[in-house]
Amino acid sequence: MKVVIFCGGQGLRLREYSENTPKPMVPVGSRPILWHLMKYYAHYGHTDFILCLGYQADKVKDYFLHYEEAINNDFVMSGDRNVQLLNNDMSKWSITFLDTGIESNIGMRLMAVKEHLRGEDYFLANYADNLTDAPLPQMIDNMIKSDAIASLLAVKPSQSFHVLKLTDDGKRVSDLVPCQSFDMYMNGGYFTLRQDIFDYIKHGEELVLDPFQRLMKMNKLICHKHDGFWAAMDTFKEKQTLDDLYAKGHAPWEVWDGRIAKMNSKRKSA
Repeated sequence: MKVVIFCGGQGLRLREYSENTPKPMVPVGSRPILWHLMKYYAHYGHTDFILCLGYQADKVKDYFLHYEEAINNDFVMSGDRNVQLLNNDMSKWSITFLDTGIESNIGMRLMAVKEHLRGEDYFLANYADNLTDAPLPQMIDNMIKSDAIASLLAVKPSQSFHVLKLTDDGKRVSDLVPCQSFDMYMNGGYFTLRQDIFDYIKHGEELVLDPFQRLMKMNKLICHKHDGFWAAMDTFKEKQTLDDLYAKGHAPWEVWDGRIAKMNSKRKSA
């Protein structure tokens, strides 16, 4: 399946990190979060990417145009600087770079790449600012077996905030309850979409507002509940959390790493 990644936003809440780096290119460890996300999809065999560009599109293009496999992977050098890669990242990837506008919302960006999705009964889509160890093959299989038009990943809120219980007069707080105590889920930004989704998006609409409301009324929107790892990178603090996990060698989203995969398996079976 083709993978549409919405990477044209400005990432205003991460401006404190750098005003000169578009959000998808903000690094987690040594590589941009966009690379980690694409590596996740590629691990499951989905290597045909469509990048919906906008804000600082040149920075995204420049990264991939000048990506050096030897710098980012192990290799053997012999003779007259002859390099033999021991592993590689992008040799099988196909990446389409499309300008979808600076101010466009997600729905508008998706509509802008419609022609590049012709012939695809199903395709995948993502916000480009979140990482997970969710089982992608199962998510896709559940979607295909259903009659739904869209599926999203449902995850627990990653931020720690408290829900207030108020007194009857609404003037005093009677209790503070951590949000994790409630059986609530949020949109995790991983979508599996049927080609028919384009019939439900009107001009200028945001994807998850009006179009998804229409699907819900028709019982055509499903989800995959995931209680494992999921984390967004909306703030500098969240970036630091991801960096810490990566630095410690405990990055659950690296499903392509055999060692990490074993750790994830043990954690889920515990």
